[in-house]
Amino acid sequence: MSLERVIEIAGLRREYQVGDVRVRAIRGLDLAVERGDFVAVMGPSGSGKSTLLNILGCLDRPTAGSYLLDGLDTSKSSPDEYAAIRNGKIGFVFQGFNLLSRTSALENVELPLFYSRRPPKAKARELAARALEEVGLGARLDHHPSQLSGGQQQRVAIARALVNDPAFLLADEPTGNLDTEMTLEIMSLFQQLNERGKTIVMVTHEPEVAAYTRRVVTMRDGELRSDRRVEERRRAAEDLGAWRRTRGEAEPSKEQL
Repeated sequence: MSLERVIEIAGLRREYQVGDVRVRAIRGLDLAVERGDFVAVMGPSGSGKSTLLNILGCLDRPTAGSYLLDGLDTSKSSPDEYAAIRNGKIGFVFQGFNLLSRTSALENVELPLFYSRRPPKAKARELAARALEEVGLGARLDHHPSQLSGGQQQRVAIARALVNDPAFLLADEPTGNLDTEMTLEIMSLFQQLNERGKTIVMVTHEPEVAAYTRRVVTMRDGELRSDRRVEERRRAAEDLGAWRRTRGEAEPSKEQL
């Protein structure tokens, strides 16, 4: 794994006013993420992890401190540059999928391309199809979200996040709406992508999901309380196979997931 830093945060603070109360959501946080890492961010409600996610995703700006993304100092970016960073450098994966119901999987994945470098339609379609192939949905390009399982819809969302070849994937509770089987499918996919070199930062409240990452960062009261490597990392594909065997189910092919 390369030691090149994709994310470098120093002295980060985020404060805001709620009525007469000054809320200190993040209090002087330092964090670095190297290219090819897979980091889970955990913490109770009010710990600051959602605020951190918004800053990492360039959806919010810190009150103080610095955030370098892929070597770029985001504090010096204009609003238009911020929007370009979000679309070109960050792939977002949400808990609720956020797919357009009236468009196909292919068209959903094409969307980020229309807001960035605007490649010719044929090229955009090629890139979107390739991203869907990468997540195992090459045979479902024309399916609409209503024709896909929850796990397949999340795969479409992941393909959409990958299509611009971002510096990292930012996943917000990506398995929060999924059952055990689909959770294991998605975590297996994330592990495959990470092994191909994709950098992933994932917010989760589930320790059993964090066990599939490489590193767990825990926040509390706006501060980083622990930062540890996952020593006995679980393999989601193996756990998925075991889960299915206990139910007498056949092992599906990648295209069936």
